[in-house]
Amino acid sequence: MNLLRGNLPDRLAAEYVVGTLRGGARRRFDVLLVAHPRLREAVSAWEARLLPMALRAEMVAPSAQAWQGIETRLGWRASPSPSRAAARLRFWRATTLLASLAAVSLGAALRLAPTAAPTIVVLRATSGAQEALVAGLSSDRRELSIRPVQRVALAPRQSLELWALPAAGAPKSLGLVAPDRLTALSRHR
Repeated sequence: MNLLRGNLPDRLAAEYVVGTLRGGARRRFDVLLVAHPRLREAVSAWEARLLPMALRAEMVAPSAQAWQGIETRLGWRASPSPSRAAARLRFWRATTLLASLAAVSLGAALRLAPTAAPTIVVLRATSGAQEALVAGLSSDRRELSIRPVQRVALAPRQSLELWALPAAGAPKSLGLVAPDRLTALSRHR
């Protein structure tokens, strides 16, 4: 949705100024207001239209009952039915305690043995070349990550390939390695 087309900026600005734009919509509008001059203009226009009416309106004091409700909601006054509030508080405390016990029990049940540290090696050519690669094998030995320390210079038709050399049998290609970024090779069981 494009906020800058049609009458949508004007409608949103009206709701914003009157106070009926709430929650996430109001927070998003606050962010957009900083970046879009058209939205700021629409808000200013609505403020200019409504401010004179607000200034002419007579002050009306809230009723005693409404004022007590406001004070209660703000926590300035005790709730009119303390036994009901106390019962709700006890209910929520008990629920919180049970949820905490359940979380601790679940955490204890799912506790896993510590895993071994990953193996990390630095690979460097024996011919005196400056290129080096850092390789890390995950603790479960299923993923190998390889990253060049700096970009490896390759001729146009060259590539880097990692090979496994088993004790018995023929060498096996594990895959190509990127010369300038991280390469992750996974072994599926």
